[in-house]
Amino acid sequence: MAEERGEGPLQEMMEVDRRVESEESGDEEGKKQAGCIVTDLSQQSLRDEQNGENLTGEAETPVDMETINLDPEAEDVDLNHFRIGKIEGFEVLKKVKTLCLRQNLVKCIENLEQLQTLRELDLYDNQIRKIENLEALTDVEILDISFNLLRHIEGLDRLTQLKKLFLVNNKIGKIENLSNLQQLQMLELGSNRIRAIENTDTLTNLDSLFLGKNKITKLQNLDALTNLTVLSIQSNRLTKIEGLQNLVNLRELYLSHNGIEVIEGLENNNKLTMLDIASNRIKKIENVSHLTELQEFWMNDNLIESWSDLDELKGAKNLETVYLERNPLQKDPQYRRKIMLALPSVRQIDATFVRF
Repeated sequence: MAEERGEGPLQEMMEVDRRVESEESGDEEGKKQAGCIVTDLSQQSLRDEQNGENLTGEAETPVDMETINLDPEAEDVDLNHFRIGKIEGFEVLKKVKTLCLRQNLVKCIENLEQLQTLRELDLYDNQIRKIENLEALTDVEILDISFNLLRHIEGLDRLTQLKKLFLVNNKIGKIENLSNLQQLQMLELGSNRIRAIENTDTLTNLDSLFLGKNKITKLQNLDALTNLTVLSIQSNRLTKIEGLQNLVNLRELYLSHNGIEVIEGLENNNKLTMLDIASNRIKKIENVSHLTELQEFWMNDNLIESWSDLDELKGAKNLETVYLERNPLQKDPQYRRKIMLALPSVRQIDATFVRF
């Protein structure tokens, strides 16, 4: 479940503090840490409390902005968890490139139009209901409004230089109003209320798309995204692997926690190094013998019972990690030994490294 893979922007240091977001969508690092997706009610309760809905019913008192000393020469301004209730007084920041207002009490995006030098704006974990008043920030490249109260994607038309957009854990019901963001490389929409993949045709530079924990029923409308290397649609309502034929550069595919019954539709995805189809309803490992670049294969919590199925993976000479636990296969007392014999390149079986 997390942002941790082979290539692309996910390795950049600037992304480290955003790992929680891709864990929401579901990708590998979070999965290594947690083993499987678990609805973390305690974390959500904490979020609610931080969003002014604490259990005692007492709202946090916003800080007086006049008590915060802003350095006009600062390029990086970090005001994480300062109890800021209103964005004001920031016009003194003549050189600011990164503005972080995480975990505050902001309800409205406003008074930022003079920050012409801004490249990154972080509004993660506030109380914002609408994306607005960003028209003047035409050079912003990274925007994070995750863990807020957004219902619509809007107000981004002028942000044509945007490369990374994070809108995790809101109440967004539709992918829309992104057509001008043709430089976008990463789109993170995990933990929303999205029912369909749509309106992404112009996002031809997109490298990573995270849609985990939504209500998507069909893999569709992905043909234009030929540069995509990471696709995560974990914890949705998929029943079939399809619509991936144009994604010839795809390296990581995360489809766990759906209702998929057959491995299929991967004929053109020869570059896959990571395939996660754990927690589905799959009875047979098939149609993957051509995936010779596979390094990780997550197949736990399915219905695999035949050892001969592992022959499908023998062409993947660099396969290092295999998850097959909680399949009928695991009942075999020689479970680990048989995997090692069938797939000698493997260095990790389930959560345990192989001993030599």
